[in-house]
Amino acid sequence: MMNKQTVERPYLGFGLGLRPDHYDSIITDKPTEIDWFEIISENFMVAGGKPLYYLDKIRADYPMVMHGVSLSVAGNHPIDTDYLDKLKILIDRVQPAWVSDHLAWTRGNAHNLHDLLPVPY
Repeated sequence: MMNKQTVERPYLGFGLGLRPDHYDSIITDKPTEIDWFEIISENFMVAGGKPLYYLDKIRADYPMVMHGVSLSVAGNHPIDTDYLDKLKILIDRVQPAWVSDHLAWTRGNAHNLHDLLPVPY
């Protein structure tokens, strides 16, 4: 018999993907039609610089969710613990409502293939 678990996520309203072309206008105009932003985790897994500057400025006014594209959870290799360490640092900084990634594999022989490949079966 299977147990059904429900994951509760807060309702955040209307959100958009946060993209560099819009950073300045978001900071300046603070659009009220947008309730939250989704960030691509890997774009902000850096030690410093402009990406984190803009992230912190926008994060001060909007909730965020994080979505990754490189966890490679469906691969046949061990999970990259360096990636997880960097992800944890970003999670602590952003305090997202939730974190997600693709059920796919993205690495082969320790190289990022820059594609979301299907789960082998």
